[in-house]
Amino acid sequence: MTKRDKRLRAIRRSPQDVRFDDACAAAETIGFIRRGGEGSHRVYIREGEPMILNFQNRQGLIAEYQAKQLISMLDKYEEPE
Repeated sequence: MTKRDKRLRAIRRSPQDVRFDDACAAAETIGFIRRGGEGSHRVYIREGEPMILNFQNRQGLIAEYQAKQLISMLDKYEEPE
């Protein structure tokens, strides 16, 4: 299992405990591009997708609702191996 696979599995398994850096990497993995955010915030968009992913770094983690939005996008865009 690759590091990417482990990261995505951990996000799905425990949405209340998703690291900020892992969330950003996962968003980029499925084609989202960073388009803003300053300081503790990162905003990601994907062409043709109306949902914007907005992550806030809260002591190294993101909020659970943000993780659930990310999981929704993973379900939609992650390519099966």
